[in-house]
Amino acid sequence: MNLGIFEYYLIGVNIIGFFMYLLNMFLYSHTENGQVDAILTSWSLIGGSAGILLAILLFDRKAVKDNMMSRVFIACVFVIQVIILLMVKGHHTDHITLAFWEFFAKYKILLIYLAVINFIAFAAYAIDKVNAAEHRSRIRIVTLLGLAFVGGSIGSLLAMYLLRHKTKKDYFTVGVPLIMIMQVVVIFYAMNAGW
Repeated sequence: MNLGIFEYYLIGVNIIGFFMYLLNMFLYSHTENGQVDAILTSWSLIGGSAGILLAILLFDRKAVKDNMMSRVFIACVFVIQVIILLMVKGHHTDHITLAFWEFFAKYKILLIYLAVINFIAFAAYAIDKVNAAEHRSRIRIVTLLGLAFVGGSIGSLLAMYLLRHKTKKDYFTVGVPLIMIMQVVVIFYAMNAGW
């Protein structure tokens, strides 16, 4: 297998990202305000998201409010970068199209899935809003963001602003639109993958 400079760059930047995340974990647990989240976020943008995500999955799976925004950002950037890599490597059709409606007409099951998952996401946010008002057990943040991530971003965004719920938390106000952008990129690639 012949690797080019681009592949070596990706390997290097992801190895560095992996170790940067481990350093970030160490700084979180041993210093006060010593984290390097901003550097990690920037590093993920230059291609290191896979290494950072691997470190999270191997060593730091516990999601808390403090690290939620960076995790949403890194996960979305990772998915977008994988799609960009596939496009650059030529894994697409010869004719690029933006005909979303034709795609959904062809794959109605996907449209049905998106309708159902967005309804479920909206309902989950509504239930969480009611539970918050009545001081009952809440739905976990990871669950709400997870519903948005697996296709329910429109339902999540509608619930957030129609019900005025979770609109003061950046991992929702920035995270859900970012997830939505990621999903548009995924659908664009699915339309043009040439499967």
